This record gives sequence, structure tokens and C-alpha cells, in this order.
Amino acid sequence: MRNCSLIESLQRDLSPPLSDEKAWLKILAKYRQPHLRRSIFELAVTAIPFAFCWAGALAAVHYGFWAGLILIVPAAAFLLRLFMIQHDCGHGSFFARRRVDDWTGRVIGVLTLTPYDYWRRAHAEHHALAGNLEGRGVGDITTLTVSEYNGRSWPGRLNYRLYRHPAVMFGIGPAWLFLFKQRLPFGMMRSGSLPWISTMATNLAIAIISATLMWAIGILPFLLVHLPIALLAATAGIWLFYVQHQFEETHWSREPEWQFPHAALHGASHYDLPLALRWITGNIGIHHVHHLSSRVPYYRLPEVLRDHPALAGIGRITMMESLRCVKLVLWDEQSRRLISFRDAAKLRHAQ
Repeated sequence: MRNCSLIESLQRDLSPPLSDEKAWLKILAKYRQPHLRRSIFELAVTAIPFAFCWAGALAAVHYGFWAGLILIVPAAAFLLRLFMIQHDCGHGSFFARRRVDDWTGRVIGVLTLTPYDYWRRAHAEHHALAGNLEGRGVGDITTLTVSEYNGRSWPGRLNYRLYRHPAVMFGIGPAWLFLFKQRLPFGMMRSGSLPWISTMATNLAIAIISATLMWAIGILPFLLVHLPIALLAATAGIWLFYVQHQFEETHWSREPEWQFPHAALHGASHYDLPLALRWITGNIGIHHVHHLSSRVPYYRLPEVLRDHPALAGIGRITMMESLRCVKLVLWDEQSRRLISFRDAAKLRHAQ
């Protein structure tokens, strides 16, 4: 035990300075190998409880035991966790076998209402260009600079305000994205392309499974169970994605200043969640490490922080602090931080 402690201490002492992002890339490379048994276990302990909770909520509807609908909440949590597994499959980090990862992701995509191959390509662009002010628009939340916002007409400013309003971002937005927009996502939807085929195949599978279940158990019971589960999971997913990039000390810059390693490590947050929420969200809160090395399986991300605790302090936000991130909507290139509409108005009046 003493030898192990000594080795861990030496590892920490040999950690490079936080400013040396390229050195961190090399260190993180040793965590990229997934463990097959662990991956299978993670999939099983997520999919099986999801199925049981879903069936339990359905039984509650069937027998009129309405208190049993509380099972919708854990079902949504496990569906969110399935999305995190799909997310790792998209990065090729869950099984590290591209064909197995892809087909696992495609099957899960039917449950999460997310066409896997389209999402994988859009998400790869998000990773490649995160924090690049000249690369915004694909797979991310639209974020204007202060000057861009001020330069818009009043209808344009109103449109952006509505888009960034919490009721739209976390209410209407998740429903629109997962129930409708992802049924025919534009941009990569050329007929015959893999994203197009994946989207149409996902839609067909969703339609067949939904129609079969509606025929077997009834339209209303199916909607009473699955619709809230899907919407709760979608809302939680949007919230996580939001706070992992929309925090005050995030990083945005323009080329040639923009460099991937620095933007990856400092443009994503360390959303320090309670242990139970870390598990259910697949450690996605350790987002800065994930962005720096996306091939690290989610269940190995805590190993990184354990071995290199200096990384834990970068971009760290707590649950309480994350609530204040909702008002941060504009990037101020002068102060190099996200600010609110009120702060932007003060800057405009001061000029």
C-alpha cells in the first residue's frame, strides 16, 4: 500500500504545468484504452434498470396506481445515461472497436431519439472547433459576441433573446430538438449519405417500435409513460451541455490565437456534481478532460482526476454556481468572459 501511495505521489509531482496542454495530451493517452468487461457491465447496469423502470411506470398506468409514475424519473435518468454511452460510442471510446461502437450507438439512438451517424459527425465538428469564434454553428449552442448582438436589428436581438430565454432553452428547446428537429436534421442530409441513411433508419425504427407498443398497450398509456421520460432526459441533457460550455470563465478566441489544446481544456467546465449524479451522467461533468482527450472512456475520467488532481480546479463549477450560468448569454471580447444582457446594456451606455 505504501508503494502504491508513493507511486501516485510521484505521478502527481511529475505532472506538467497546467499551461502545457500538449504535455497533458500525452499523459491522457494512457487512459484511452477501455476495459471490455467494464464497458459491458456499464451497458447492462444502465439498460436493464431503464427497461424495468419503464415497465414499472407502464404497469402503474395500467393498474391505475398513479403514485407508481414516480418511476418515470429514474427511467429518464437511465435514458440519459444511455445517451452518455451513445456519446462515448460516437467517440469510439466505449469498446474501441469502431463497428461495435457504431452499432451500439445506433441501437441506443432509437431509444434516445438521436440519429447516431448524423449526431456523431456534428459532435465531432463541435469538438474540433469548440471555443473558436470563427467556427461556431455546428453542434453547439448559438452564442453571439457583444458587438454582434449590438449590430443586429431589434427583431434580430429579440430573436436571440427568445432563443436564450430559459423557458425556450430548457423547455421548448429539448422537445423541439429531440422530437422534431432530429427527425430530419439538415446540413448533412444528402440523399444516400451515411447521416441521411442513419436518420431515416432511426426514424423508421422509432415508428415501428412506437406503433407496435401503441397497438399492444394503447396510445395513451404509451404517451403517458414514454413522452415524459424522453422529455425529462432531453431537458437534463441540454442542461448538461449548456453548463459545460456556457460559464463565465469559458474560453473563446479567434484564429490564429485559437489553439485546440488550450480551447479544449479551458473552454469546457468541470461540473463538480454529487457522486450519484456523476454516476448517472456518466462523469460527463469532467468535460474539460473529455474535450482534451475524447477517446478516454467516461468511466476512466475519475482516474485522471485522481492521478492528476491539479486538473480538478480548471473551470470548476458547483451545482449552485451552475444556476447562475443561465444569465450568461454574450461573449465580451474585451473582458474575455461571458456576460448577461444587463451587463451588455451597461457597456453600451458607458460608451
